[in-house]
Amino acid sequence: MKKWLTKQGSEIYRVLRKGSNAYLISTNQKYILVDTGYQSSYTKLIQNIRSLKLEKSTIDTLILTHTHFDHCRNAFSIKRDFGSRIIMSEYECPNAIAGYTLLPKGTFRITRLLSNLGNAIGKKLFGYHSFSADTCITDRYDLNNEGLGIQLMKTNGHSTGSISVIVDNEIAIVGDAMLGRFKWTIFPPFADNVDEMISSWGELLETECNTFLPGHGNEIKRELLQKQYLKYRYGSAHRPANSRKQNRANE
Repeated sequence: MKKWLTKQGSEIYRVLRKGSNAYLISTNQKYILVDTGYQSSYTKLIQNIRSLKLEKSTIDTLILTHTHFDHCRNAFSIKRDFGSRIIMSEYECPNAIAGYTLLPKGTFRITRLLSNLGNAIGKKLFGYHSFSADTCITDRYDLNNEGLGIQLMKTNGHSTGSISVIVDNEIAIVGDAMLGRFKWTIFPPFADNVDEMISSWGELLETECNTFLPGHGNEIKRELLQKQYLKYRYGSAHRPANSRKQNRANE
């Protein structure tokens, strides 16, 4: 099981990796889960967490980077089984109560078609057990007052309510703000607003984080994020053609 350690002593474990990543943060005798994966992954998720032989069996907090089905389908079960408080963006809270979030728009022709098809199918295939958040955040949220070196910041673009989790200002868990499947690009196949997503990359670069943990794929280093930010922020001609058309249509 992949593990990251900050200089402050916080530990981050990737407790799910196939399909959609989930991460467990261990810091100051607190356990914080970030995202939950698919419903079919729940048994594996719990097995992986228990294999860490934690000092206690409670997941104190569940943080959702956003509420697309592949990231939040086990939120209800986590709250039910562990009594975890749930923190997420206020823009995603109505989706959680409804038990359904529209799929994001595609950034390429094929993913745009897939998104349209998926949204035509709707909640029947992409819904989840409804749940409610205990804390709905707007812009930034600081857990330092609880003795935890964790800050939450909005990194919208993939969805309106996407957030990232900054651990000890060293490692950021970024959900689907970027993709970690390739060594040469972090540009994701889906995003509701490409311009906002790229702006969020810039905001993440304003932190001191050197490692970025995505919702899909492997860790992304700061150097690659910087290159991608400069390419897409100041060289829009390099963006996928359909995302440029899509953004113009949204204006």
